[in-house]
Amino acid sequence: MSLIALNEMWYKDYPRSSFHFFNDGKEWLQMDKVGHAFSAYQLNEFFFNQYQRTGYDAKRSIRNATISSLSYMTTIELLDGFSKQWGFSPWDMTANLSGSFLHLIQQKKWSEQKIKMKFSYHETPFSKYNTSQLGDNFQQRVFKDYNGQTYWLSFNSTLLFNKTNTLRDVISLSIGYSASEMTHAKTNNLIVNNFQRHREFLFSFDADLNRVKWKRKGLKKVMRIFNVIKVPLPTMKIRENGKISFHLFYF
Repeated sequence: MSLIALNEMWYKDYPRSSFHFFNDGKEWLQMDKVGHAFSAYQLNEFFFNQYQRTGYDAKRSIRNATISSLSYMTTIELLDGFSKQWGFSPWDMTANLSGSFLHLIQQKKWSEQKIKMKFSYHETPFSKYNTSQLGDNFQQRVFKDYNGQTYWLSFNSTLLFNKTNTLRDVISLSIGYSASEMTHAKTNNLIVNNFQRHREFLFSFDADLNRVKWKRKGLKKVMRIFNVIKVPLPTMKIRENGKISFHLFYF
């Protein structure tokens, strides 16, 4: 069902073609590649939990989860391969493998995820200059407007401390990657606006909601879903030109 929905939202309005490859490694300042890694990581986590619920042991669960995740993401790449607008991207597949293996390696080493991939999004003024690629409503812009997306690696405090501490174990240090002022994949055609495409690196704190001792079982399940999203907390942002800014709450 999700692949059908993706086809309706992303591919339906674009012409099809014979299968072909496409080198898009320099597009969108690699924001789309980080997005692929994030999606593969989250799919690994989702499938792993589902396999465990059906009774598989941890070893089989992580193996099957990785296979399922990569199969799903490869199907998307095949859809790209038959789209005239895009093509099968080796860069995308590399990002997919990176996300899945980040989950796989941690599960095998620690039997848990101490380094999580997370996501945050805020509205930007840039999507209106290219709504066909960046989205023309909020739902589309969350997935398409790379200017408003930030992808995070949240390093949990259990990486440093051996002894368990309920409150401390929730705290994580997050490093984020974002980009801004992009109207098109490689260059900004609307030079009159003087947009300057640039990368951004962010440093913040986060909370691993899965480590909170929730008293209600239902709330624990809800928080597992919300744990995909980076908690808005004080953040330092460094643009690639060296300019530094501080945000009380960054999302």
